[in-house]
Amino acid sequence: MERQFNTVPMGKLVLKLGIPALSAQFFNILYSIVDRIFVGNIAGQGSLALASVGICAPAVTCISAFAFMIGIGGSAIMSMSIGRGDREKAQHTINNALVMLIGIAIIVTVAILTVKKPILYMLGCSDRMYPLANTYFTIYVLGTIFSLIGVGMNQFILAQGYARQGMISVVIGAIVNVILDPILIFGLDMGIAGAALATVIAQICTMIYVLRFLCRNDIPVKIGFGGYSASLMKNISTIGIMSFLITLLDNAILIILNMQLRKYGGDALGDTYIACAAIVQSFMVLINSPGQGIASGCGTLFSYHYGAGNYKKVMEAFKGVLILCASFIAVLWVVAQFTPEPFVRLFSSDGSNVEMTVRFLSMYTIGIMGIAIQLAFVDGLTAMGKIRYAMPLSLFRKFVYLASVFILPAALNAEAIFYTATVADIVGSCFTLIAFLTFVRPRLKKEMNA
Repeated sequence: MERQFNTVPMGKLVLKLGIPALSAQFFNILYSIVDRIFVGNIAGQGSLALASVGICAPAVTCISAFAFMIGIGGSAIMSMSIGRGDREKAQHTINNALVMLIGIAIIVTVAILTVKKPILYMLGCSDRMYPLANTYFTIYVLGTIFSLIGVGMNQFILAQGYARQGMISVVIGAIVNVILDPILIFGLDMGIAGAALATVIAQICTMIYVLRFLCRNDIPVKIGFGGYSASLMKNISTIGIMSFLITLLDNAILIILNMQLRKYGGDALGDTYIACAAIVQSFMVLINSPGQGIASGCGTLFSYHYGAGNYKKVMEAFKGVLILCASFIAVLWVVAQFTPEPFVRLFSSDGSNVEMTVRFLSMYTIGIMGIAIQLAFVDGLTAMGKIRYAMPLSLFRKFVYLASVFILPAALNAEAIFYTATVADIVGSCFTLIAFLTFVRPRLKKEMNA
């Protein structure tokens, strides 16, 4: 790992780590998208079932946030430790991370099942949706431990330079999910329960692969026992909390978005707007998850070279990740602006809903190129443990988004809500780029004595 990171050109390393991680997350999002495609086509209740899955999505993502908190925080510390030559700390970090994931999974499962009904109604659930949403959510929550261990520990595979194996772990789960969805939903007539069960079984398969790989003797740092430390757990959480809080805030905003859609849509259009928003958010997952995959897969480059004190390599990593993220997002921008209808029709065959969603998708994605700047700089700084820089850059964009959710529909109309992401992406990315070039980069240069 050390020899490769020090001798191979940064552009090649970014591609070697970023492309498999992008591919892995692309397959990973099949969990949610495939579920929604099949659920949206359940006879007699497709639209309502799709809206039910859509209102569960923020809570489901918040559960996954715990996995990324421990995985990203732990893998960053492990990579920085390897960069400094401290193998013992790297070993202790992976041991502590696994214990933390197991403990968090148990606590989260019990806590959510205790208060699941008020959670669903807070997310925008209606009385008509509740039976379906409750079924899907309950089954998914029961599989929390498999999701957290699989997703969280996979970060330690990526952090050691095994991008292909990290991708395989996710692809296995995605393939299992795709195969089981039609069997359980339609073949066994389980409906929305089948979609949730297929996802849980897929997560079990991913977890098994990840744990088996991390127990191999031929990798630099494998899962072991010992070295458990409250202070190390605190350090893991401190670095990972940035990813956790970002995810929580993103989903809190989506909850508020659904509440605003219900408020301004009323009884007549509330459920319809939320169903349209679920499809729009499915497209955004196509952008955000693979983009975060690039940043996460390349995160070990930032961590390792920062630990080694190599300012030049760190800056090369920022540049490489930005170019790769922008190239990927540009393709999806073209799809969203010029050919969105085929994507929308995967979820709905209702002509009026399709026409409405196509318009909303175009409105929502005008500024998505700005996401590349956020991913490269915010996630890169997070991988280096620079939360004091990364947090304000991320929070500013979210503040703009949240303000737009309230201001646009009040000033214009309900449909104007779908311009919120465009406003936030453009304003937020400009702020991030200017702040990084004028404030953050000079301080990193001074700190690393470059």
